[in-house]
Amino acid sequence: MAENKEKVPRVKMPEQDPDVRRRNFEEVPLGLTPEMAMREASRCLQCKKPACVEGCPVSVDIPGFINRIFSNDFSGAISKLWERNALPAVCGRVCPQEAQCEGRCIVGKKDAPVAIGSLERFAADYERKKGSGKVPAVAQKTGKKVAVIGSGPSGLTVAGDLLLKGHEVTIFEAFHKPGGVLVYGIPEFRLPKEIVASEVATLEKMGAKIECNFVVGASVTIDELFSEGYDAVYIGVGAGLPRFMNLPGENLIGIYSANEYLTRTNLMKGYLFPEYDTPIARGKNVVVLGAGNVAMDSARTAMRLGAESVKVVYRRSREEMPARAEELHHAEEEKIEFVLLTNPTQFFGDANGRLVGMECLKMELGEPDASGRRRPVPVEGSEFRIDCDLVVVSVGSNANPLLTNSTPDIALTRWGNIIGDPVTGKTSKRGVWAGGDIVTGMATVILAMGAGRAAANSMHDYLTLGW
Repeated sequence: MAENKEKVPRVKMPEQDPDVRRRNFEEVPLGLTPEMAMREASRCLQCKKPACVEGCPVSVDIPGFINRIFSNDFSGAISKLWERNALPAVCGRVCPQEAQCEGRCIVGKKDAPVAIGSLERFAADYERKKGSGKVPAVAQKTGKKVAVIGSGPSGLTVAGDLLLKGHEVTIFEAFHKPGGVLVYGIPEFRLPKEIVASEVATLEKMGAKIECNFVVGASVTIDELFSEGYDAVYIGVGAGLPRFMNLPGENLIGIYSANEYLTRTNLMKGYLFPEYDTPIARGKNVVVLGAGNVAMDSARTAMRLGAESVKVVYRRSREEMPARAEELHHAEEEKIEFVLLTNPTQFFGDANGRLVGMECLKMELGEPDASGRRRPVPVEGSEFRIDCDLVVVSVGSNANPLLTNSTPDIALTRWGNIIGDPVTGKTSKRGVWAGGDIVTGMATVILAMGAGRAAANSMHDYLTLGW
């Protein structure tokens, strides 16, 4: 399909107007029509050795599903995706394709790469809205039982893969809804919760059992799961313990961790208060500390909650900001201000203990540090004040020790993350695997899914062949 044809420019997915979307929680990109998807699919060269597949952490047959879209076989496209990816509607929306599959696309060497993420989203959305309602076929039952702790992208991937292989899977989720970071961390305007619910429903149709409001480590220990008949356990609980900066005044009213701010807004539907009874602070002048995807989610959420001004304060320059280019672009379109080469030093409060402002220090970039990024160095005497009534701290998170404290025979790093084999996900405890942010620290959805895929393969070998 790549031969003897006119050059087709990359099809741009339509989006909500920035001045409209900055005040609503509806999804920003509006999706491709079938005609747009087929036109974009025609740009794929169908390489014999596709570099895009090498760039995908779960090794999706990218030319295969794109060819089916080009051929108007949308049912075949989703079937091809499901062979390697249990969450295509999610990945099509939130994965950093520009650094992975699209970053390796041969078309991108001389032109814009094929919009792989947009096509993945199209195939999944078309199946959800107009498809047959089919689900991936599962193998004959093996009689083996697996407990998956955590229903984020890593856990859902393990569950989907092991269900396909014929194992019985129960997912234990601490919150009242499954989805992990996909529902509590990523806002509605980036990933509608109905999308996650649909992906989870597919797993349930395949046979997954889901136990919500169930905290492993408190309600039950891992050893007790084994005594209840589970043959293997996968830990995919993420890294949900907030990290703060330990600055003077950090305990003032009006300073949130990004974890709490986004959980209240997303999972607890705080943005719909009082329709939902979750209160959420609505600042007039909001500052977000940090520059990753979570920081962008927090800043864009604050704007949608009615803020007059939202500033992202970051100690390095624009080039070092770790958020996806798309998220930075969308934030700037929505009139969010980036205050760069700036670091907070203290917070100020009024007589009632409420935040009224923060002191900052200008920075300049010095020599590269261990991360390869140039180290920010304070500029002496450059202190200045930013007036604000709400600050969201988004400078990373740590592993929650609740589960690991109840399982002392699982080896941990000095930061409290579980040590898992980088290839298989095996932990130091027999029959237990781990993957995703609880092992790596905060990373992307697709990398967590890749860890889940590797662990599921290793778990299947264990369940059929032994440790």
